[in-house]
Amino acid sequence: MTGTILTGTVPVEGGHIAYELTGEGSPLVFLHGGAMDMRMWEPQLALAADHTVVRLDARGHGSSSTPTVPFRQCDDVAAALHGLGIGSAVLVGLSMGAATALDTALEHPALVTAVVSCGAGASSMAPLDERMFSDPWSRGRLAALAAAQAAFDARAWTEAFLELGLVGPYREFSDVAPAVVALCREMISDTLTTHVLHGGPPPTPSPTPVADAARRAAKIAVPVLGVVGAIDSPDHVRMVRELVDIVPTGRLAVIENSGHMPNLDQPDLFNDTLRRFLTAVA
Repeated sequence: MTGTILTGTVPVEGGHIAYELTGEGSPLVFLHGGAMDMRMWEPQLALAADHTVVRLDARGHGSSSTPTVPFRQCDDVAAALHGLGIGSAVLVGLSMGAATALDTALEHPALVTAVVSCGAGASSMAPLDERMFSDPWSRGRLAALAAAQAAFDARAWTEAFLELGLVGPYREFSDVAPAVVALCREMISDTLTTHVLHGGPPPTPSPTPVADAARRAAKIAVPVLGVVGAIDSPDHVRMVRELVDIVPTGRLAVIENSGHMPNLDQPDLFNDTLRRFLTAVA
């Protein structure tokens, strides 16, 4: 179905970005969430039947280099596309990756033909702190993350992160497919082990945010699909709804029975939603 899979790295200032490429056709570039890596997009390899599917590891994640200099994730994406000879692509991002996709559309518009933003808005709309998280449940998880980070407790940090970024406020861990939970734990563990000093998050230095991304999102001219899980946290749902309201070409898709990672919770529904959007904007 996917044919040959090409893997490698593209050089960027102070390091490299790891990629995986397979399939043929118009390019889709997948950008993972924070603390994860390209493996979270495994179910989306089915789209390689009709598209060139590119998965990237963000700097400080997966097989990409650990950050040693200031950087912007959108610039890393642009460098990867140039290095792979991809003139422009549809960017599909989740959470941190969604913000990166939108930032790339703002800073490198010639490289982006459309954006699929899952569970987040532009970078300044969704920082992982209390400024953008007002719901008591989310704030509780953020407090747990901060406490675990201060204690260099990687295990507690992982569980709090999974509560916020996978399970959500309306489910228990037992309600999520065990294979999905295991994969996410493995990706987080690899990120912490490979890239994080002293065994505790976050990677250092943090990426530089794109200035005024939320305000400038109103000027994004390419089609934008905001995707949200129906049982994601209220704050994540709000961020996506705010995005599609402000972007002139924005449209919303809600994936039922899914939390913050609809591509893993409901991969068939997610893939069908993505295919319909790609057909509409082709």
